Amino acid sequence: MSHDAWRDAPELRANPELAALVAQAVAVRERAWAPYSGFRVGAALVGASGRVYLGVNVENASYGVAVCAERTAVVSAVAQGERRFREIAIVTDAPEAAAPCGICRQTLAEFALAEIGQDLPVTLVSLSGAVTRLQLSALLPLAFTPRSFEVRPVGATGPQ
Repeated sequence: MSHDAWRDAPELRANPELAALVAQAVAVRERAWAPYSGFRVGAALVGASGRVYLGVNVENASYGVAVCAERTAVVSAVAQGERRFREIAIVTDAPEAAAPCGICRQTLAEFALAEIGQDLPVTLVSLSGAVTRLQLSALLPLAFTPRSFEVRPVGATGPQ
């Protein structure tokens, strides 16, 4: 199957802006460092400013040191002063569109779901043409966010 099959997905043909975002994730995916798994991922994250931040997965021989594409996009955005996001597109070559791992879902929730009434549209794309669009809240129901903390007076150490 062609690695350009994603271009023919109806969801992307109907939305040129989304298709352009996905194209950026497809292109950056080629820069991923995945010598161990061979599973390259590209992410394109749109900040509230409209700027797009790209990310790739970077593996390491010490597996626990590896970092995912979604998190590298978030870290890049935060390093440049952006902390609110409008949308993310994530691309893999899996047969079906692959969802972010739990750590990436939690990282995205820190910036998207923590804002009252804000949710993050997530577009998952496989190079084979499979496209899934949903909200982050559907990927991480009952998310743990800063709102999960009980308001405590300064200096409080918890129950006495």
